[in-house]
Amino acid sequence: MINVTKPELPPLEKYIEYLQTIWSNSWITNDGPLSQLLEQRLQTHLGVKHLIAVANGTLALHCALRILHLKGEVITTPFTFAATTNVILWENLVPVFADIDSETFNLDPDDVERNITDKTSAILAVHIYGNPCYTEQLQEIADNHHLHLIYDAAHAFGVEYENRPLLSCGHISTLSFHATKVYQTGEGGAIVSDDDRIVEQLTLIRNHGIKSETEVVIPGTNAKMNELQAAMGLCNLENIERDIESRKTIYERYKKKLSPNGLRFQEITASKYNYSYMPIYVDSIEKKERLHLELLKRGITPRQYFYPLTADYDYFKRDRRTKNNSLPKARDVSRRILCLPIYPSLDIKAVDSITDLTNSILEDS
Repeated sequence: MINVTKPELPPLEKYIEYLQTIWSNSWITNDGPLSQLLEQRLQTHLGVKHLIAVANGTLALHCALRILHLKGEVITTPFTFAATTNVILWENLVPVFADIDSETFNLDPDDVERNITDKTSAILAVHIYGNPCYTEQLQEIADNHHLHLIYDAAHAFGVEYENRPLLSCGHISTLSFHATKVYQTGEGGAIVSDDDRIVEQLTLIRNHGIKSETEVVIPGTNAKMNELQAAMGLCNLENIERDIESRKTIYERYKKKLSPNGLRFQEITASKYNYSYMPIYVDSIEKKERLHLELLKRGITPRQYFYPLTADYDYFKRDRRTKNNSLPKARDVSRRILCLPIYPSLDIKAVDSITDLTNSILEDS
């Protein structure tokens, strides 16, 4: 079985070294030394001013939306993982789905602007597959309409746009360190912002709003990263550039060997990319479905990221507040996308087998 992804695990002896630190000081959670060290190293590695580690990427989104005191409507993409849009409902906000660009698969700024009303308080954009959004246009729209701009950067670890960290865009960016991501701590995530005041509030909200032993100043939650996660993160950070380089080799092999037989690829706008996914766009829905089934029969597990659209989940359809637009481009892309296996330890011979099989299936379709 070749899965769509596989977590990269560090040498066990390296992880045990960090575990020995935990065992020696009996500090497992509550902003421990490994968590603090990981935050410092990630800030340096990613080139950001502030980074706050949290328990998972979904909590990162919750905290980001909560700390901005949003009300009313949030414009977002329907072409994303469930967590992005679920948190909008959890925060008692109204999701407004805008369409995407059919080449980059990211939010279409023009459609974002068309959906702004006097109830709009924020834009929640996603760098899909780690590919940068139209950050300048979205920032201009946010500034002109006095909106908060939040980026779900779950896929965008280490990505740069025009040679600067993508995470520096917007008011807040959130990361996921889930086991399926380019960089993983098992579970985990982080919140990034250049705003000192926002960071101060986020630090409080992730730990129940506790300021001191006798002061609880805001209604917070428990979003802290624990030391076991931090230990995994410190190990994996040592090899992250090597792993991304391996992903690049695999990604480029796919693009070289896959024939243009009704296939096209996402338009990548990053100046430095992390090759987190290998999406292919098949020009026929029937061909895509057959390819999916035939690969599964042969023990290869691609994924239909992201089908169906989150806007098509039953609970969004039932929610009368939700503004579910026609979304023709997002709906078209979601029906034709298939993400092929990609992870650093994937053997290049396996990549060749997958490409040969894919070409053969599409030619026969």
